Amino acid sequence: MKDDNFLKENNARHLWHPMGAPGDSLEHPPKIIKSAEGVHITDIDGAEAVDAVGGLWCVNLGYSNEAVKEAIAAQLYELPYYSAFAGTSNPTAIEASYAVREFFAEDGMGRVFFTSGGSDSVETCLRLARQYHRLKGEPTRTKFLSLKKGYHGTHFGGASVNGNNRFRTAYEPLLPGCFHLPSPYTYRNPFNETDPARLAQLIAQAMEDEIAFQGASTIAAFIMEPIQGAGGVIVPHETLMPLLREICDRHGILMISDEVITGFGRTGSWSGARHWGVKPDMMSTAKGITSGYFPVGAALMSEAVAEVFEKADPAEAGIYHGYTYSAHPVGAAAVTACLAETQRLDLKTNAAARGTQLFEGAQKLAKKYGIIGDVRGGQGLMTGIEIVSDPAQKTPMDMATMKRIHQTVYEAGAMVRLGGNNILMSPPLTITQAEVDVILSALDKGFAAA
Repeated sequence: MKDDNFLKENNARHLWHPMGAPGDSLEHPPKIIKSAEGVHITDIDGAEAVDAVGGLWCVNLGYSNEAVKEAIAAQLYELPYYSAFAGTSNPTAIEASYAVREFFAEDGMGRVFFTSGGSDSVETCLRLARQYHRLKGEPTRTKFLSLKKGYHGTHFGGASVNGNNRFRTAYEPLLPGCFHLPSPYTYRNPFNETDPARLAQLIAQAMEDEIAFQGASTIAAFIMEPIQGAGGVIVPHETLMPLLREICDRHGILMISDEVITGFGRTGSWSGARHWGVKPDMMSTAKGITSGYFPVGAALMSEAVAEVFEKADPAEAGIYHGYTYSAHPVGAAAVTACLAETQRLDLKTNAAARGTQLFEGAQKLAKKYGIIGDVRGGQGLMTGIEIVSDPAQKTPMDMATMKRIHQTVYEAGAMVRLGGNNILMSPPLTITQAEVDVILSALDKGFAAA
């Protein structure tokens, strides 16, 4: 590797970064994270911080899991790559598909289609949802419903069902036939409803109204995150997902549970859908499937969906969709090892306990600082803190202040993520009580500097 002077001199000069303006990265070069151990990251200048972002909602096992690293290294020497397109397979892909199916069997999932990441997994679910209805003799079912504030990746399909215009407006026109329902966001919603149970009922009514307007026979699927992540850690009432599942069933609409963030224990349950007692028709997964150690995702199908594909005429049921790295043997080895470690360490139990600690700690900070407009979380290890300049008007805090808070928190020993005027946190699921206290102490210093 080049020396530190080279890295600093060339930082952002040749590399365009996701989710940011190239010019801004040149003017304000990003932090160079050089190493990591446990739940701590170290930058090029030697500053160490607890990673309250978990990489990007993904490093569930922390940075030092030897079992996953060894599985990746060994597979590189055995078979570094081979195609999994129809006609060939590889041993680790077969083993990984079995492990994933077993992990999500309680959710009713029966088949696995490996991808390169979360956006790929969402795209796969959307495409196969349309094909499913075509195979069933309902080719008019092409539209999609989703929730505002939802995040479903950045491919054209995912961006089209995304519920945040930041990921949409610069790339429009997007996929036609995508319609959005209100988010279960009690702090801001068109009904001015602060009761989460009542808001869930209103969203269900809006869904019924939209289905009636569009025509059920035109709608292929409804996609939602069990807990909205990048939109601000928006936690719905426990009745919402079951209500929407029942509506989907009644109208013949597939339900896709986007588990890219909520899968593999982050909610305190092994899946977000299971957390709310729902069995979806499809699930999109990634992130925690390898703890971020290798780029892998998976689109999962229920037994009922699988039966339609497997019993149909092969001429019509061919899945002419996929990726060069689908079922990559090295990635598949990482999946099997990661799932074994996830279960061995019982990450969901620690996620529930530490998530409660982080959420309650953030609530205490809200009583201390008037700039904290809303605190969301309490269902596993994901917490959002919304910062406002005027609590009475709920005016979003300006970005200069948000960046000052962010930098102060980092200097105090914790890396958090900004999402507009929200501070988002999703630490590794291996984090300890003492390490959560470090995050809360750093946040305290950050808010004092606002």
